[in-house]
Amino acid sequence: MKYKSVVVILAGGSGERFKSEIPKQFFKVGGKTIIEHTIEIFEEYNNIDDICIVVNPNFKEQLKTILKRNNYKKIISVLDGGKTRQESSRIALFALKNNNYKYILTHDAIRPLLSTEIIDRILEALKRYKSVDVAIPTADTIIKVDENMIIKDIPNRKYIMRGQTPQGFDFNTLLKAHQIALNEGFESSPDDCYLVLRYNLADTYVVVGSEDNIKITYQIDIHLLDKLLQLKSRTFSNIKIKDIKSKLKNKVLVIFGATKGIGKSIYEISKKLCAKPYGFGSETDIRNPDNIKKVLENIHAKNGKIDAVIITAGIMKTENLENISFSDIYDQIDINLKGTILVSKLSIPFLKETQGHLVMFASSSYTLGRENYTIYSATKAAVVNFMQGLSQEMIEYNIKVNAINPERTLTPMRIKNFKNEDRSLLLNSDFVALHTLNLLQTNITGSVIDIRKSMEKDKIISEIQNLLRN
Repeated sequence: MKYKSVVVILAGGSGERFKSEIPKQFFKVGGKTIIEHTIEIFEEYNNIDDICIVVNPNFKEQLKTILKRNNYKKIISVLDGGKTRQESSRIALFALKNNNYKYILTHDAIRPLLSTEIIDRILEALKRYKSVDVAIPTADTIIKVDENMIIKDIPNRKYIMRGQTPQGFDFNTLLKAHQIALNEGFESSPDDCYLVLRYNLADTYVVVGSEDNIKITYQIDIHLLDKLLQLKSRTFSNIKIKDIKSKLKNKVLVIFGATKGIGKSIYEISKKLCAKPYGFGSETDIRNPDNIKKVLENIHAKNGKIDAVIITAGIMKTENLENISFSDIYDQIDINLKGTILVSKLSIPFLKETQGHLVMFASSSYTLGRENYTIYSATKAAVVNFMQGLSQEMIEYNIKVNAINPERTLTPMRIKNFKNEDRSLLLNSDFVALHTLNLLQTNITGSVIDIRKSMEKDKIISEIQNLLRN
C-alpha cells in the first residue's frame, strides 16, 4: 500500500547571515533561483505526492511569480512563514493536518543539491521508525566551550554527526510534538527532530546524508554551489519499458548518428516502442547547417511536429597531441562540438512548438581529460557546458535540454579505438538507449544523466532483447 506523503520546504529565512537584501533562496545560480533547484528535486521525485512551501511574507509575491513561470504540478499551498523555523514548521503542519498524510518531510529551501537516494533512504526508514534524521560523520574534532571560550569537553568524534535535511516523520507524531510545544510555550527548537526527542515521542533513526547536500549560509557557499551544479548529474532507477512506451507512442524523434552504436539502438528500440523515429548517419553532414535544416524541415512537413532531437553523432581519434594530424583535430571539434551546436540551434523553432526535448551526448571523460584522446575529451566537456547554458535559455519555451553521459559503451567507435579492451566491462548500447528514451518522458532539463555499468540489470537487458526480437 502506498501512503500519501508531503514535503514542507522551509523558505522563511531573511538572509541576515548571508548579508544580502534578498534571502539566499532567491539568489540565482546556474540560471535558476536556489529555491527552484530545490523545488525541482521533489517535483520530479515520484514518491512525494505534494509540496507545501513556507515563505517569508515579504517575498511571497516573488515566489508566486517563480511558481507561475515553472508551472509546477505538486505545489498545493504557499504559506506565510513565522518568526522562527519552529513556528514556520508548525504553521505548515496545522495547515496540512486534514489531508490524511502518512509521512511528512521538512527540508531547507537552501539545500538545493539533495539527492533522490537520500529521500529513498528516509522513506524506507519511515516504514520502521516514526522519526528519521539525515546526518554525515564529522571530519573535524568537535569541542564544547563555555561563554569565555574555554574548552569544557571534547566529545568522541565517533558519535558526533552533522545534521542535514530533509527530516522525515510519521505525520501525526510530528503534529503531536508541535502541539505539545505550543501548549508548553517552548519556541526555541533548532529543528523538528529535536521536538520529537524533547517529548520522548519516538526513537529517531539516522540515515546517511551526503557531503554534496550543502546548506547555503554564507556568500562563499554560492561559489561552491555554482561549481557543484556544473558537475551535477543524475541517474534513473526502476525504468519500466511499458511506461516509456505509453509516453513515446506517436512521438516524432530525429536522431543524428543513427546508423551505428547508441544512435542505432535508440532508433530500433524507439520504433518498437511505437514512436516515429527518423535516423540519419554520416550521409547527413552535421557540420553543414543547410543539411540539418533540410532534414528537420522535411520531417516537420511530413508529421506536422518534432517532439525530440537526439544527437549521438561523434567521432574519436586516439593519438597524443604531438602526433595527431590537423585534420583529425578539426574533424573531432567540428562533428562533436560544432555539429551539436548547429543541430541544437536549428532544432529550436521546431521544439518550441512541442515543448520538446533536445538530447546531447557527453562522455565520462568530460570531467577529466584522458591522455591520448584529449581532443575528444575537450569536445565532450564543451558539450556539457553548452548544454547547461542552452537549457537556461530554453526554460521560457519549456524545451528540455540534457546530456546523456554513459560510461564506456560497446560501440563500433569504442572497438575501433580500444581493440584489446575487455568487452564484459562495457555498457550495453541498448541499455544506454533505453535510458535515453526514458529521459523523454520526464520534465528534467539542464542535467547530465549518468549511465553506469553497475546499473545494468539482467532483467531489463532481457526485456530489451525480447522487445527487439518481437
